[in-house]
Amino acid sequence: MTDSASPAAGKPRSDMVIFAVVIALALAALGYLLSQRQQELRASPVGLNGLQLWLAADNLAVQSFTGGWVIDPASVGLLVVPLTDTDLDRPLTPARTKEELLVQQDENDLTWGPLLDKIYRVPALVVLPKWRSGMRLTGIAHPTLMVEKARLEALLTRLTGDPSAKINLTDEAFSTLPYNAADGTGLTAMLYAGQFLDAGTCTPIIGSGARTLLASCPLRASDASIVILSDPDLLNNHGLRLGDNALIARDFLGSAAGDGLVLIDYSEDNWFSDIQTGIARDRTWADLLRFFEPPFRVLWLGAGLVLALALWRSLRRAGPVAAEPGSALGKLQAIRARARLMRLTGQDGALLADYAAARIAATAARLVGPGHARQIGEERAFLRHVARRRADLATRLKAVLAALHALPLRVPVAAAIGHVEDLEQILERIAHDT
Repeated sequence: MTDSASPAAGKPRSDMVIFAVVIALALAALGYLLSQRQQELRASPVGLNGLQLWLAADNLAVQSFTGGWVIDPASVGLLVVPLTDTDLDRPLTPARTKEELLVQQDENDLTWGPLLDKIYRVPALVVLPKWRSGMRLTGIAHPTLMVEKARLEALLTRLTGDPSAKINLTDEAFSTLPYNAADGTGLTAMLYAGQFLDAGTCTPIIGSGARTLLASCPLRASDASIVILSDPDLLNNHGLRLGDNALIARDFLGSAAGDGLVLIDYSEDNWFSDIQTGIARDRTWADLLRFFEPPFRVLWLGAGLVLALALWRSLRRAGPVAAEPGSALGKLQAIRARARLMRLTGQDGALLADYAAARIAATAARLVGPGHARQIGEERAFLRHVARRRADLATRLKAVLAALHALPLRVPVAAAIGHVEDLEQILERIAHDT
């Protein structure tokens, strides 16, 4: 009895390779989704993408940072840290329902250690949170979607070490505060549902007393100081368009940064280089080869298999799939034959109803494109679509269609032409006005 060696001995099984490729692709997709969520936050009404574009348009050195490489702290003139976590001692608890997501207090999970390490190293502007996740998701800035006052006061006390620090919420819809620019120009900051701080250890920059918006405060357990912005609507996408907020942001941030970089920091870790070691900028081939080692090797293998499969399939095919010959022509001939029969039998009224349905379908394709025309191509759906945009045109179209449907089977040619002209006129108005 002879032993037969297994054909798969010493070789990786194909199903294991496929499983590894699927896992690698899933991890890559997860990383992409997390980055997309961060991008959505920055581009939302509570994000600071607009601030970056505004400062860059004025030739100020500004950069957003999400981590990934080491930064020289000497190059940073002002570090802008938008806080989206009100409790840096506890991990973020994911929402389980849509209702919990709308009232969720925090957007990201930050920790005190990296945050304090960063603001100890460079001049920093800490932007306190104001809105819950519901404001970003719904786009509605309602006072009920504001972060709890007690959580903000605990965060402010932890930053400044002042137990008497308070957060004051105004009852006014819009609050205005004066600001003197560096060149002496008088500007006005405007806030919706203003959120102010009141701390005796802080020196106000914008506002005063219980209505302090921007202040220089001591950093707890150190001789350093930080600038705290109590209401992020002065700088975020939602508030830059109000009052002179955009001009104030450009003047204050430009003056505070001097010749350095305004760094808008979204990262969760401290990426500043150590003073003793500095920044190592030497690169070798080993840095590139790291991306071909496990687990990246599996990802490259999967991409190679997919590429090989795509090339093999392209070589095997003899061309595009041939459509059924005469299908479109046969449909057109059937339509023409039915129209001819209806004319010969004197059923002009029924012919007009079919004509109206065809013209509505064609107009729907003209409005929303052939790919989506099926959704509004039927008469009732088309009327609802027009009514949402032009109620007057929808009323006229409904009356014209009602008159067409009320026609008898036999209609004089002159009357039929009149109804067709009425239909064409109102459809032309809809095609151009909506």
